[in-house]
Amino acid sequence: MSEENKTNEEENKETDEEKITETDVQEENEVKQEETKQEESSTEEMNELNDRYKRLFAEFENYKKRTQKESLTKRVDITADVVTSILPVVDNLEKAVEMKIENTAYQDGIRMILKQLYDVLNKFGMEEIATVGQTFDPELHEAVQHIEDAEKGTGEIVQEYRKGYRIGTKVVRHAMVVVAN
Repeated sequence: MSEENKTNEEENKETDEEKITETDVQEENEVKQEETKQEESSTEEMNELNDRYKRLFAEFENYKKRTQKESLTKRVDITADVVTSILPVVDNLEKAVEMKIENTAYQDGIRMILKQLYDVLNKFGMEEIATVGQTFDPELHEAVQHIEDAEKGTGEIVQEYRKGYRIGTKVVRHAMVVVAN
């Protein structure tokens, strides 16, 4: 029986080894599956983080553009307010230059001051709105009188009562004009 016992023992050993080997293979498969799940989870997480980063970056770029545009608009508005408050001074200096006086040196001095004021205002982007000979545009001009004149075209500006100004596309003050036909 001892040989039989040996054979049984050997068979038991082989069976145990097979069980151990099967168990090892199962454990290895489970570990591999877990690693694969973790890799997939990591990949999904990386994709999600990458997507969040791209969205946040796009939002930041839009924020920068919006604040730059708001800043430019605010700057133009503030400049327009300052220019608007200075325009009556410009009007009075223009009237003083047009006055007929004997002392031309005094008139030349006023003309120089007016030119200097124009230069300062032009530095801030102020432009005079063209009027006489132009077609009436309600966005730029304010019609204070309408006349019939066969020699003039329809909606043509024939006289200017008060100059109009703009900064860029923003009208600071509409030009007061007389429109024909």
